[in-house]
Parts: sequence; structure tokens; C-alpha cells
Amino acid sequence: MVEIHPSAIVHPKAELGKNVTVGPFSIIEDDVMIGDGCKIHSNVLIAAGARIGAGVEISNGAVLSTEPQDLKYRNEKTYLEVGDNTKIREFVTLNRGTAENYKTVVGENCLIMTYAHVAHDCVIGNHVIIANSVQMGGHVVIGDYAGIGGLTAIHQFVHIGEHSYVGGAFRATKDVPPYVLAMREPLCFAGTNYVGLKRKGFSEETIREIKRAYRLIYQSKLPLKTALKKIESDLRPIPEILEILRFVREAERGLIPRFSRGA
Repeated sequence: MVEIHPSAIVHPKAELGKNVTVGPFSIIEDDVMIGDGCKIHSNVLIAAGARIGAGVEISNGAVLSTEPQDLKYRNEKTYLEVGDNTKIREFVTLNRGTAENYKTVVGENCLIMTYAHVAHDCVIGNHVIIANSVQMGGHVVIGDYAGIGGLTAIHQFVHIGEHSYVGGAFRATKDVPPYVLAMREPLCFAGTNYVGLKRKGFSEETIREIKRAYRLIYQSKLPLKTALKKIESDLRPIPEILEILRFVREAERGLIPRFSRGA
């Protein structure tokens, strides 16, 4: 029920689920757990500490669960977790965590495209799409259903909110709040992610409330704390509004600014 190519090297203590296939010249080290139905193509390295869910597909040349690129790392036991049904394309690199969090996490039903890098202690939510050659530093957090355009660089410790979309070939050095579009250089708030939200089934009423919240944050010229209090008092406490309030209050790196034509 497990198909391993004769040229592949699989450590005898690695745990492979049912109907797993391992392609030519791939290497799976000790202390690796791979769920049912996974497909591992050729020349893949899965190092110790990997915990791979069911139905994951890992394309040619990908490297998973190698040591973090962090000078503070002292060979402590850490992990990489990949959720069910995620697709990892060619030459992606996913490092495991450090003693800070002890694991790097990629959620379920994600698509991580060619040459992307997910660094140590990052937490990627479910249904996230990371396009070609996205590069992220350590401790990045990306919420569910977010999308990151190709060639984008994400600074360490940046948080990107759920259902947001960051355009391609930009630099994310500040936090990107949920449900928004972010683009231009330097990276700026460019409105709500209307098309993405509609595709995910958000109602027009919910989208209007989200727009009202961001008008108060980005266009009212109110101090941020005052804008948040006004959101609490004037808008309905639907889950999306509560998530905006939570995210903004916890944004340690500060929010991306609003685009200004005079900048």
C-alpha cells in the first residue's frame, strides 16, 4: 500500500501512511510522519521533524523541515507541520521552527508555488495561496484564505490578515489587516478585497460594514484609538468587524499606510 521508488531513501523509522508514493531519488529522514494518500515526487528531501497531513502533494526538488536559518538555533528539537491536502510545488523550502515556538506551521488546503520560502516559526493558515518566489522571514503569520502575489518579500514578524491579498513584487514590512488589498511601493492599503470576498460568499451587507470600518481607520483622520472606539460604537459586532478590531489592536509592527498620491 506504499509505493517507494528503488532509488529513494526512506529511513526505517519514518512513518508513512496508506497509499503514499515516494518518487525517484527522494530522501525521507528519521522522525518523519506522513499521512495517508500523500504523493512525493522526485528529488524531494523531507528532514527529521516533519509532520505531513493526509493528501499532501510535494513536487520535484522541494526541501522540507530542514534547520532554521537563525543564528540563535542550537539544534533543539523542533518541527514542521503541513496540513491536509496542501500542494507544495517545485523547489519550495520550508524550515522547521526554533525554540521560540518549536514549530513552523502550514495549514490545510494551501498552495505554495514554485521557489517560495517559508522560514522558521511562521504560521500559515488554511486555504492560503502563496505565489512563485515569495520569500518570508521568520515568525510571519498569514491568516486563512489570504493570497500573496509572486516575488513578494515579507519581513520577519509581519502579520497578514485573513482574506487579504498582497500584490506581486512588493515588500511587506508592516502588518496587513484582514479583508484588504495591499499594493504599491511602499506597500499601502488599496481598498477592500471586494472580488475575493464576493468569491468566498461574503454578503454585500458584510462587505459594506468592512468598508465602513476601513473608512474610519484610513480616511476619517481620527486617531487610531478613536477610530476603533467609533467602530465599536457605530458598527454591528459581526465576526468580521471583531476580527478587524482584534487584528489592529495587536498589530505590533504597525499597519500599512493608506496610499497617498502626493507621497
